[in-house]
Amino acid sequence: RLGGPWLLGLLARLLLCGSPGAWASYLRRSSSCTPIPHRMALCYDIGYSEMRIPNLLEHETMTEVIQQSSSWLPLLARECHPDARIFLCSLFAPICLDRLIYPCRSLCEAVKRSCAPVMACYGYPWPEILNCNKFPADHELCIAAVSMDQNSSSRRMPRASCKDCELEEASTAREILESLCANDFAVKIRILRKNTTTISDFDLDPSKVEVLKHGPLLRTEIPARLQQWLDIDATCAHNIMRGTHAGVFVVSGEVQSDKVVVNKAYAWQKRNRNLHQAVRRWKHHRCPEQAG
Repeated sequence: RLGGPWLLGLLARLLLCGSPGAWASYLRRSSSCTPIPHRMALCYDIGYSEMRIPNLLEHETMTEVIQQSSSWLPLLARECHPDARIFLCSLFAPICLDRLIYPCRSLCEAVKRSCAPVMACYGYPWPEILNCNKFPADHELCIAAVSMDQNSSSRRMPRASCKDCELEEASTAREILESLCANDFAVKIRILRKNTTTISDFDLDPSKVEVLKHGPLLRTEIPARLQQWLDIDATCAHNIMRGTHAGVFVVSGEVQSDKVVVNKAYAWQKRNRNLHQAVRRWKHHRCPEQAG
C-alpha cells in the first residue's frame, strides 16, 4: 500500500532521476521485503506497507528493528520537527523498491537542527549513526523534506520546548495571584484547533484576548506573540488543549528576546472557582515588588 504526498514526491523523483551513486546500489538478493508490523509504532501506517530487512541502520531482524525504533518514540512525542518521522522511518523501515533510497543530507540537517537541542535537554547527544554527512546531497537520489516547499522555505519550523507544559490545577486564588506576579505577562485567551493534521494546528481567537498583565510587551503585540507561541511550541499547545477543539485559558509566562514562553496555563471553567476569584481580584491586586 502506497500513500501520502511525500511518497508521491519520492516516486516522481525516482522517475526523473538517473542512476544513483554507489551509496544506493545493492543486490536485490541482499535484503528482503517484509510487511511493517503493527508493533513497529514508529513507522506503521507511514504511507507504505513493506520495508527492507536488513534496514539502512544494519538491523537484521524485525525484533531488533522494533526494539531500536521504539526508543525514538519519546522524541516524536516532543514534535520537534514535522519531518522527523519520515527521516527516521527512511532508515529504520526503508521503502521496498528496487534500490535503497537514503534520506537527503538536507532532511537530516533540518531534523537535527530542530531535534538535537531537545535531545540535549534530556542528556542525549545526536548519535553518530545519524551523522548527516553520511547521506547524499540533494541533487542525488534521496528522500527530501516534505514540510516545506520552494514557496515556504522561510516558514518557521515548530520546535518543542525543553520544559514540559501542562495545565495547572487552580489550587488557591492566592497561589494563582503569586504566579501572575512572578511572570512577565498574563492573558486570558481562546484557542481554536485548525481543520488540519499538521503540527502547528492552533489559532488564537483575536476577539477573545483579555490582557491581565502586559509587562514588557505592548498590548497590541500580545496577540501576534501568542500566535507565534502556538506555532512554534507544539508540545505545550497540544498538552494544554488535551484533544479539545476549542478552549479558554489563562496563560502567563516570560518574554525571551524574540519570543514568549508560557510557564503556567489554567483552563477557564466554571468549576475553577479559585481561578475566577483570582482574575477578579487581579485588577486591584498589588504584587510584592509594587507594594511599597
